[in-house]
Amino acid sequence: MSASAGAIFITGATSGIGAACARRFAGDGRPLILLGRRAERLDALSEALDVPVHALPLDIRDRPALEAAVRSLPDPFAAVDVLVNNAGITVGFGPPHEADPDDWDVVVDTNIKGVLYCTRAVLPGMVERGCGHIVTIGSPAARHPFPDANVYAGTKAFVRQLSSNLRADLHGTDIRITLIEPGRTRTEVFDVRFGGDKARAAEMFEDTVPMEPEDVAEAVHWVTAMPARVNIDRVEMMPVAQTFSPLPVLAKRKGA
Repeated sequence: MSASAGAIFITGATSGIGAACARRFAGDGRPLILLGRRAERLDALSEALDVPVHALPLDIRDRPALEAAVRSLPDPFAAVDVLVNNAGITVGFGPPHEADPDDWDVVVDTNIKGVLYCTRAVLPGMVERGCGHIVTIGSPAARHPFPDANVYAGTKAFVRQLSSNLRADLHGTDIRITLIEPGRTRTEVFDVRFGGDKARAAEMFEDTVPMEPEDVAEAVHWVTAMPARVNIDRVEMMPVAQTFSPLPVLAKRKGA
């Protein structure tokens, strides 16, 4: 872990990978800033963790609210040592010619603008202190085509390139940049994708063993725990049951 041992800022902390990251870092006794849209879940998670927690119940698409929240962070949360850009979404399902452009707006605003807003909000403090680590959760869909992932995959390709350019732009500041691209992971993302249809979401895990959020959280923790002289640029991880092609359930859905 970096020498400053400041706060860990995790977005999308109300479930899945974000909540798993919060629990993993809490094991180190680190103060946590947890951001998410569902206040009741943030409260429940905060109460369950035996570390100082500052909850931010807001939407990362709301740039003024996010910037104000970061400017007003109290001690011991003001110095953000690690930002975990985890919040992301995929809405809608189908080929692009049948898509709802409103769904595209939600995906782009969350997966691209949200990452930009959070990164921009914490970077000045990191640069001023001369240390920090930005870890962004991407997806193998950034490089490998998956059916019906069109705009979502495009946003993850943006995140991939953004991380590479941040690494170049911040060279010489001792700020570390890492992209983690997990494959099929058992989270609520598919519930959202299918509009709350849990049965349809469950089909995505039929006849396969996905990763669990704790697996990804362990990777996030590992890259931040490396000596300050080491930068892990990118980690691509998948369940053993998945390869670079779509899982069988997608082939079945297409009638293959």
